[in-house]
Amino acid sequence: MLVLDQRAVTELLDVDALINALAPALAELSAGRAELPARSAAVMPGRPGFTGLLDMPCYSPSGNALISKLVSVFPGNSGGPRPVRQAVILVFDPDDGSPAALLDGTYITAIRTGACSALSVRLLARADATTLAILGTGAQARAHARAVARVRPFTEIRVAGRDPARTRAFCADISREITTGIAAGVGSRAGPGVAVRAAESYQEALDGADVVCAATFAVHPVVRRDWLAPGTHVTSVGFNPMGRELDDRTVADAALFVESREAALHSVPPNLDLAEPLDRGVITAGHVRAELGELVAGTHPGRTSDTEITLYKSVGVAVQDAVAASLVLDAARARGVGLNIPF
Repeated sequence: MLVLDQRAVTELLDVDALINALAPALAELSAGRAELPARSAAVMPGRPGFTGLLDMPCYSPSGNALISKLVSVFPGNSGGPRPVRQAVILVFDPDDGSPAALLDGTYITAIRTGACSALSVRLLARADATTLAILGTGAQARAHARAVARVRPFTEIRVAGRDPARTRAFCADISREITTGIAAGVGSRAGPGVAVRAAESYQEALDGADVVCAATFAVHPVVRRDWLAPGTHVTSVGFNPMGRELDDRTVADAALFVESREAALHSVPPNLDLAEPLDRGVITAGHVRAELGELVAGTHPGRTSDTEITLYKSVGVAVQDAVAASLVLDAARARGVGLNIPF
């Protein structure tokens, strides 16, 4: 069995290839050709919010990948040295079922989420989008800065977070990565002249932004309908079992797109950005306009006008992990990277 740690996974996974590979995999999911059982959860009582373990199995035909991802969710880690979500991915040989590889899943979870947001931007954002707002300064925000800038020629990136010093440091890191080309993906479309700056508030970051990437642990909404310009595309990946990053009006007014209707409407644990408006009748299940895979397959047109606000709300599906794991394994085998352990 091949074992790959986070450093190896980070070096092996090509972000452009991941964005491209997610498209046919999501089309397969929407067409019913991928196997995606509902995720199961083991909750630890007496801990804040949802604390415990998630199991996410999947078979993706496009990558010929049979995997299961285990994710620990510990909200108490917020702001500390350990991330809220940590993960491993176990890959099985699709021919004989033997365990083939064990991969770090923490980086994969962050970058596949950012890459799928980038795919949504490619499919739904206006072609003339030049201003990107990133809300949050954690691992998901960094993954979005690296991935989303690959699909539109942004000239300005604004960042807003809870801690001004951390936000400024994040901007400096991202700017340095763009101008030096250290991080794969940040500068390919944005270019070395892109301005990366810290906004003083979430409202300032959103003011006039063409694309908004919300990746926060917010309890109270940081994306509000009154702050969004006509034609904005919003991606929302934040999850807090005790709060929301989107207000009701944004969810209700926007054209809503998801990876999977079933996963989005019945997520485990519930994602309150959709669960609360559904429970209170602000929206119904029919409010989901389409799955991203339907846009890829051309069975749904997506955006209907340049003034429409579009929203991609991600809850994450294991198909994304299967695609990323397949790419990592192909690269590792081609380069002879990783630790082989008899199993």
